[in-house]
Amino acid sequence: MKNIYIIGVGLIGGSFALDIKKHFPEKVIHGIDQNSDHLDEALQRNIIDHKTDYSDLGNADLVIIAIPVDATVELLPKILDEVRDDALVVDVGSTKEDICLKVKQHPKRRNFLATHPIAGTEFSGPSAAFNGLYEGKTNIICEVEETAFKLQEQALNLFSTIGMRIRYMNPKAHDKHIAYVSHLSHISSFMLGKTVIEKEKNERDIFDMAGSGFESTVRLAKSSPDMWTPIFRQNKTNVIETLEEYIENLKAFKALMESGDFDGVYDEMKAINHIRDILEGIIKV
Repeated sequence: MKNIYIIGVGLIGGSFALDIKKHFPEKVIHGIDQNSDHLDEALQRNIIDHKTDYSDLGNADLVIIAIPVDATVELLPKILDEVRDDALVVDVGSTKEDICLKVKQHPKRRNFLATHPIAGTEFSGPSAAFNGLYEGKTNIICEVEETAFKLQEQALNLFSTIGMRIRYMNPKAHDKHIAYVSHLSHISSFMLGKTVIEKEKNERDIFDMAGSGFESTVRLAKSSPDMWTPIFRQNKTNVIETLEEYIENLKAFKALMESGDFDGVYDEMKAINHIRDILEGIIKV
């Protein structure tokens, strides 16, 4: 596995390229991106070794697809058409069901591994890529049994070498769970940002008063709409379900406030403090 092709050389794809270069310096990284400026920047930053395009995929040993999920659904069958019979194609999108269904009957389905590294920041583009993004992070693999065993081994060796933990899940369960722990968080951040921006029109001091709590909560609102709109579209049913539950919890908290039941407010927050134990347990695993 010498020639590695990264489709999408931004934060996710670029960070994969940098980690591969660090741990496997003999590999040659080829970059594909619809934004030519991104390719130029990735080459300048030594994220990739060569710029190329889809017509060159027949030379790939490994293809990592790191583009918005709607583009992945459209392009994945064409990418599989182009690669050799012994090449591995990996996607890293944060929805999995539609992507897996799209290539379910593809003659080269055994060449494809569906993954979702739980890693990222609110920034995008090649300038956001950095070494170590995936160190200690979980990588969810879906339908591993559909991928040829030798190609599974190659992928797992790559992921473990750059420091990732592996978890297996079916695509439907993945999309449901990720709606709660990731997609809802982004919507909450965007809507908090919207609420404050609208208020700021009349009260210029509001941002001067914003502290670290606001900054950390609204951080995800800096994320790219180009990436997140397709995610919400593909996972619409699960996202709406999580929003309904979230809205009901907000209404219940508001009702406690309106009734002056601050013992209830305290009890609610105290019970939710258990999330700290859960998260600390995850970090220790």
